[in-house]
Amino acid sequence: MTEASLLLEKDGALAIITFNNPKALNALTVATFCRLEELLDQLEQDTDIRVVILTGAGEKAFIAGGDISHLGTLDADGAREFALLAQRVIDRIEAFPKPVIAAINGYALGGGCELAMGCDIRIASDSARFGQPEVKLGIIPGFAGTQRLARLVGKGRAKELVFTGEMIDAEEACRIGLVNRVVTGDRLMEEARALALKMCDKSASAIRFAKDAIDNGLEMDFARGARYEADLFALCFTTADCKEGISAFLEKRLARF
Repeated sequence: MTEASLLLEKDGALAIITFNNPKALNALTVATFCRLEELLDQLEQDTDIRVVILTGAGEKAFIAGGDISHLGTLDADGAREFALLAQRVIDRIEAFPKPVIAAINGYALGGGCELAMGCDIRIASDSARFGQPEVKLGIIPGFAGTQRLARLVGKGRAKELVFTGEMIDAEEACRIGLVNRVVTGDRLMEEARALALKMCDKSASAIRFAKDAIDNGLEMDFARGARYEADLFALCFTTADCKEGISAFLEKRLARF
């Protein structure tokens, strides 16, 4: 795999990472995850970048899953090592301090669906298809798909999707809460960019704290989550963004974060 298999485009405050191996339907490999981790490290340090968009090259697939030819070479130890690498990088996406949007332009199957679930927001084209078909290969999702899917759509629906390995279309994915919205394919990147730009002029520190509160608070009971939110709310008042935001409101002008 070359660096060209993952493309990075910067457009003002937006960074767009494209999985660029359409002949293989953008299948995930060890090299893909390692390169993606490098790009995330780079973008976290880039203070000009406020939002990251992930998408796939070509018209057929966002990411059609893991590279099955690679999976066929693994023993139990190798499979666990691959799963832990993938989980680490997807966890990195989920914990990334800037919003990450998945613009899903086609098949999001297996590892592709799992990677998309690690993003903050998922926008799908009307031709997108979703599924966890691993049982058809005699395996289960290994990139934390069983955990994130159940948290997003509920245990019963997650079990149905995992146990049958069947695909669902974008409208059904939206109905059950797997994606946020569905748009026509020709408007997918326009919609993703427009949503990202709505975040770019907001407080980066406030978005980071809000993401932390939602993601980590969800794993706590309600009372602990609410206290955690109060702690992060208090931290906001130590930031320059808070001072600027309140001053701008009182002075009836736009805030400059």
